[in-house]
Amino acid sequence: MAISKSQGASIPSSEKMSPRVWLYSILLTLQYGAQPLISKRFIRREVIVTSSVLTCELVKVLSALILMAKDGSLKKLFSKWTLVGSLTASGLPAAIYALQNSLLQISYKNLDSLTFSMLNQTKIIFTALFTYIILRRRQSIQQIGALFLLIMAAVLLSIGEGSSKGSSSGNADRILFYGIIPVLVASVLSGLASALCQWASQVKKHSSYLMTVEMSIVGSLCLLASISKSPDGEAIRQHGFFYGWTPLTLIPVISNAFGGILVGLVTSHAGGVRKGFIIVSALLVTALLQFVFEGKPPSVYCLLALPLVISSTSIYQKYPYKEEKKAA
Repeated sequence: MAISKSQGASIPSSEKMSPRVWLYSILLTLQYGAQPLISKRFIRREVIVTSSVLTCELVKVLSALILMAKDGSLKKLFSKWTLVGSLTASGLPAAIYALQNSLLQISYKNLDSLTFSMLNQTKIIFTALFTYIILRRRQSIQQIGALFLLIMAAVLLSIGEGSSKGSSSGNADRILFYGIIPVLVASVLSGLASALCQWASQVKKHSSYLMTVEMSIVGSLCLLASISKSPDGEAIRQHGFFYGWTPLTLIPVISNAFGGILVGLVTSHAGGVRKGFIIVSALLVTALLQFVFEGKPPSVYCLLALPLVISSTSIYQKYPYKEEKKAA
């Protein structure tokens, strides 16, 4: 247990603040902030969720293989690759992420872009919880307080979403069951998968690119196995795999794949919880894009929630947990 704790907690500060990690973080912020808006704009309701998820996973695999070939690690990594090691490091997170992605695709279509983004930040709480359970990484009292501030922001947004769009009971039910609940369940799954990925990269020393390839393949196989009895499978058999697609549908699919690779890199270098707080800054991008392209200013509830999110981010970064030195 002592070994896991020291390895799981030791991310050098120089690595976290390096220009490379800053670049990954900025790119992830831009992608994450724009994703809800471009998905809503370019993915038609007729598009089958499974087809977009599978295509995204294929793009991720091809991109990761190209990057591995470019940095010269492809031959070296696959010469040491084993099936048992792959399933141990990537199998379970892959299955979890596959389900999470499907839930997010459903939620994208039924929530306001900014509300979706801020509700999606609850994944940070679950990431912190599972990081403690799996890696034994503790949070300071101030950090725990910061996480509760984030919960308060999510509650404000849930109330705001229900009051602004819930004039009819049918519409309110749809927002709740096809918007709010899917994104919250996806947040729980994301927290668990993020902690497992952090364990694999920091304790098992698994390459983030290789994990991307493995997880995409395993996740795709899980989706393909479920197609035979799922509504999406029936829709694909009736209408075809690319039913409802247009050339513009590739934009959010490729963007989502690019974000998946960046998430792996940020998780590997900065950790799951810090990755979540990095992504919070994407809320500003989402709010700006929503105002520019939809002409919709943030609601009062969003304006109240946004400072809570920003404050929680600042507090969490400033007051990390410090181990007490024990006398020998």
